[in-house]
Amino acid sequence: QMGVPVDGSFKRFNAQLNVDPARLATAKATFDLDLASIDAGSEEANDEVAGKAWFNTKAFPRAKFESTGFKSLGGNRYEVSGKMTIKGKTQPATATFTLTPQGNAAIVDGAFVLKRNDFGIGEGSWSDVSVVANEIQIKFHFLANAGK
Repeated sequence: QMGVPVDGSFKRFNAQLNVDPARLATAKATFDLDLASIDAGSEEANDEVAGKAWFNTKAFPRAKFESTGFKSLGGNRYEVSGKMTIKGKTQPATATFTLTPQGNAAIVDGAFVLKRNDFGIGEGSWSDVSVVANEIQIKFHFLANAGK
């Protein structure tokens, strides 16, 4: 915001990841995010981003990503393409990530850039990208357990 980075996180999400590096054609991923679980650094900031101009969590409580394809970038690095839906708007999204085996699980670390105006995040005076950048860096980190 105004050239100053702002960190935030979401506390509640569900990720389903089915990736066999030897069979990327059948790989699938879905992420379902509870937008009301945001921690933007303060109660005031949390209330602001939950409001109509930002996430409008009363009308649109969840964000969702569904994969449409995977490709290997070499080593343990991958790219996943898919569709992101936020505030009823669906846009293409692509993320790069690493998949690091750890016993019967894997650590997944990745990132992508979300263009907030494509989803109507920050409407009205907040849509001015000189106040809040349009390109938001989204990072993710989680432990994926092996399927049964």
